[in-house]
Amino acid sequence: MIPPAIRSQLIEIVGSARYHDSNEARLSYSYDATPNFQALPDAVIMPKSKEEIQAVLKICNEHGIPIVPRGSGTNLSAGTCPTQGGIVLVFNHMNRILEIDEENLTVTVQPGVITKQLIEAVEARGLFYPPDPSSMKISTIGGNINECSGGLRGLKYGVTKDYVLGLEIVLPNGDCIRTGGKSPKDVAGYDLTKLFVGSEGTLGVITEATLKLIPIPETKKTMLALFEDLDAAARTVSAIISNRIIPATLEFLDQPTCKVVEDFAKVGLPTDVNAVLLIEQDGPLEVVERDMEQIARICKEGHAVSVKIAQSKAEAEALSTARRSALSALARLRPTTILEDATVPRSKISEMVRAINQIAEKYNVTICTFGHAGDGNLHPTCLTDGRNKEEMHLVEKAFEEIFRKAIELGGTITGEHGVGEMKRPYLSLKVGEEGVAAMKAVKQAFDPNGIMNPGKMFAKDARKRVVMTR
Repeated sequence: MIPPAIRSQLIEIVGSARYHDSNEARLSYSYDATPNFQALPDAVIMPKSKEEIQAVLKICNEHGIPIVPRGSGTNLSAGTCPTQGGIVLVFNHMNRILEIDEENLTVTVQPGVITKQLIEAVEARGLFYPPDPSSMKISTIGGNINECSGGLRGLKYGVTKDYVLGLEIVLPNGDCIRTGGKSPKDVAGYDLTKLFVGSEGTLGVITEATLKLIPIPETKKTMLALFEDLDAAARTVSAIISNRIIPATLEFLDQPTCKVVEDFAKVGLPTDVNAVLLIEQDGPLEVVERDMEQIARICKEGHAVSVKIAQSKAEAEALSTARRSALSALARLRPTTILEDATVPRSKISEMVRAINQIAEKYNVTICTFGHAGDGNLHPTCLTDGRNKEEMHLVEKAFEEIFRKAIELGGTITGEHGVGEMKRPYLSLKVGEEGVAAMKAVKQAFDPNGIMNPGKMFAKDARKRVVMTR
């Protein structure tokens, strides 16, 4: 626990109303959305300003108290689980949109702004912030930046890192730096902005972000293409891209996922085919209509058994909402749902899906697969029971094989969820021991006392997905 003298200093900074160390408060922030990871923090602090964060970090750095920056807790790699105790920083009082700059096409926000609220605010001005994680109704911009979140629109528009122009960051020693800014060109020194995006709270605390906006697309159309053959669906994904068409979204769902999502959402998703592609295109009306005609032709040539374009905005939104609800739908089936994000080049999607199915059969575990087919970001999702140690051991073995297969095919262990604590044993598989050493050197330079989100990203032992409590 926090020593009484230090506790008093921290309360003096933020006030007793925003310092919480009751058992109830500590329990509430002891976990995120990652199954089977839980650990009590020593306290929870809800700062209102950069200056308060600076003062808190100075004290914690001096006394070696861990700091875990946390958004809404939608993290899926145990990246915001306080497994080393310490203080969880929560940004619900730093949730303002500070400026929408229509001349420079930027928006400046505090870290606690909800992603969906930001998207709606800029769209009301005829502008567009494309990153759209499935958790966008509750996830925060600060969390999105720490994890470099992706989303359904990542194929055409990119992910969070492609829209972060500048940051205000409090370093572990309490110093505050600003990186980047509104200028589209800036090569003054190292690109610290990109370094902090995706750093998972291990280097400092983001207190403000300037994000790039673009004009909102004129129109959008949505299509469903149904396939009896998984390989045919995967080949069609590659064919669409090779025909120089980049859809706004190009999503894949296997049959088990379709069945569960349809039972949950009841929007008319087909459940009698082996693969479904959900395809959206946006832009000028004539371009969208031309692209959708070409995509429909490519799907039919790729042996789709059905190609259907949504006939109304409501129907299109229902289909997109259904896809975004995949995790919620699957989570109803078993006590524990483990959603992963092994990512491969799009040309290897069919091989990866086949491998996932074979691995699931080998270990006798249930895995449904969906994801962002256009950029190769698949989400094999295991339905299991965390209380069954024997089954969880098999799940671990299955996912380790899945990660190894993804790397063998030229992919990676994570496309958008981050490494966190859950995937830290696998990081060296992707970047090598030399790569891990280089990353540790960066961590040491910014955080020599190791207070920022300790235990994340870098493996200390072979421990994997285990329950940890204090």
